[in-house]
Amino acid sequence: MAASAPAFAAERPKGPLRRAVDRFLTNRAAVAGVAILLPIVLAILSYDLWWPYAPNDIDLLAMNKGPSAAHWLGSDGVGRDVMARLMQGGRISLLVATVSMAISTVIGFVIGAVAGFGGRFVDSVAMRLVDLAMTLPPVIFLLVLASIAGTGIVPTIIVISLLSWPVLSRMVRARLLELRERDFVVAARGMGAGLPHLLLRHGLPNSIDILVVYATLQVASGILLEAGLSFLGMGVPPPEASWGNMLNSARSTLVLESYPWQWMFPGAAMVVTVLAINFVGDGLRDAFNPRADLN
Repeated sequence: MAASAPAFAAERPKGPLRRAVDRFLTNRAAVAGVAILLPIVLAILSYDLWWPYAPNDIDLLAMNKGPSAAHWLGSDGVGRDVMARLMQGGRISLLVATVSMAISTVIGFVIGAVAGFGGRFVDSVAMRLVDLAMTLPPVIFLLVLASIAGTGIVPTIIVISLLSWPVLSRMVRARLLELRERDFVVAARGMGAGLPHLLLRHGLPNSIDILVVYATLQVASGILLEAGLSFLGMGVPPPEASWGNMLNSARSTLVLESYPWQWMFPGAAMVVTVLAINFVGDGLRDAFNPRADLN
């Protein structure tokens, strides 16, 4: 009698990426963050296709009017539609946050990876630069940079990028200091691999979890930094809309008390978006934690 076949085939072990995805999907807060964030981003990117008003269209008959069928979220002190400015402000805020995140991620990774793989002297010089950047008071440093760079979208991106990279460089350096003692990195060095090869072939793939989590959380931080600069009049200047300068325009006592829709909606949009991004970032951090499977 022939041997019976196994009742079931052994399951193929899951790879690290699949396990990370499974851990992310079991995180209810992270999934909720994605569910909240996706409609917001889609609305911001596509509002000019379905909303009849442009952010700077002026309707003198609708000055300081509350929410209505014509203006769903009301209008501001010069008759501009709050909904259109809210969507455009979100687009500008996300643009500033995303581009500054990309720039600061590149700067932080390169400096941290060069410090980790470049030898003792390079490591010492790079870390003194990082220490100097981290010892400067963030708020004062931010305001000084903003006063030097000026106002506008590009200067705001530059300011946020220059403020945000030191923490990432320390995390990348710590990862690569441990990695450079591994046999495959030592073998690559012995075969004459240069620093660019080590960074791209070994440093980047082994730091991707750090970069993904940092990038996600940095977008939320960038939104708040842009809003703070614009609120102080040192970020994106009017008439261009951003969530920060919408709050700045509505900070008078008269507006706060009599026309709450002019500050309530941009403030709520910023809070909800930042919370959703933070939920996603926390979920990614837990998903890429290799110790999560041991708990």
